[in-house]
Amino acid sequence: MRVRAAFLPFALPDVDDTEIAEVAAVIRSGWLTSGAKVAQFEKEFAAFVGARYAVAVNSCTAAMHLALEAIGLQDGDEVIVPTYTFAATAEVVRYFGARPVLVDIDPATLCVDPARVEAAISPRTRAIIPVHFAGLAAEMDDIRAVAARHGLKVIEDAAHAFPTKYTGRMVGSISDFTCFSFYATKTLTTGEGGMICTDHEEWAARCRMMSLHGISRDAWKRYTAEGSWFYEVVAPGYKYNLTDVAAAMGLAQLHKADRMRERRARIAARYTAAFRDMPELEPAPEAPAGGQHAWHLYALRLNLDSLAIDRARLFEELRARKIGSSVHFIPLHLHPYYRDTYGYKPEDFPVALREYQREVSLPIYSKMTDDDVQYVIDAVREIAERHAGGRPEARNQKLDSNPNSE
Repeated sequence: MRVRAAFLPFALPDVDDTEIAEVAAVIRSGWLTSGAKVAQFEKEFAAFVGARYAVAVNSCTAAMHLALEAIGLQDGDEVIVPTYTFAATAEVVRYFGARPVLVDIDPATLCVDPARVEAAISPRTRAIIPVHFAGLAAEMDDIRAVAARHGLKVIEDAAHAFPTKYTGRMVGSISDFTCFSFYATKTLTTGEGGMICTDHEEWAARCRMMSLHGISRDAWKRYTAEGSWFYEVVAPGYKYNLTDVAAAMGLAQLHKADRMRERRARIAARYTAAFRDMPELEPAPEAPAGGQHAWHLYALRLNLDSLAIDRARLFEELRARKIGSSVHFIPLHLHPYYRDTYGYKPEDFPVALREYQREVSLPIYSKMTDDDVQYVIDAVREIAERHAGGRPEARNQKLDSNPNSE
């Protein structure tokens, strides 16, 4: 097949003159940090997902950290986390000296397996952090039922899941807390940023206060006409606030969120239709009836027993055709910190290990053209067809070190 002249990146933000105009207006206003634009972004985002309160912060990591702080997580407590996730989901638990208890995933969804969650609960367990992998909602009814039986809090890691629906409900309106990411590759971006959504007024107030040094009143108002110089620090907080510059970009993105998601869904549908008939490939999991997939990622999986090459070779061939790709995720229990600290072995979580070894994330973003999509389809099909046939050593494929991205 022909090789395109320009490299096709794995991800690109969908930014145009609207975002530029919104950001320029904030810069011209002279007010750059947290202020009225952040408040507007919080209000509109909360309305979009159906939450009572939204607190804007500078990352999803910060959002999860503040949510755990709000529930009073302490040294020695435990929080259940899927091993198949990005580092942030577990590291925020370690910030408190608490233990992230890793569990395996459901092979059908690549999200946490609720049955394994319940089996991992101990007297020290305080919360569950389900991850909505790739933009597909985890089985939240089952997870919330487990949490209710054991008196646990649920903090959703929705870094991939905007705008996602579960049984007709928006992710952001379901659990105690939902934490979103607005990183550069996400379905809504502010460059860097995040949001905490909750229906609990006290928790929202606590997260807001702790996001800016534990100051007892809106610190940004100190520099406005209605503000006061006096403030009190009532807890040792953090520096997690979002800026008005970032919020302006977020508002522009929010106003076209449905259009961007619909474009991603059309791309995903083309991928699935193109790969469904190939025994060498397994298309990405789709949302069930009543759900809505955000399609942050398209997680193609290789049926390695039907291919004469491994995943590393596939990456090389995609790159030779100037196509960016990635892997999601290197399971946490394979990383040196978690492996050495808690004594995990690769086979402790067999589903996550198997899915990691065969997963390839293909380019998917709303600025992709139809020609871009077809180019990826043609490349993947051509590689798979040329290397079809299988190899005995596929079953014992060694762990590789392909790049992982948030």
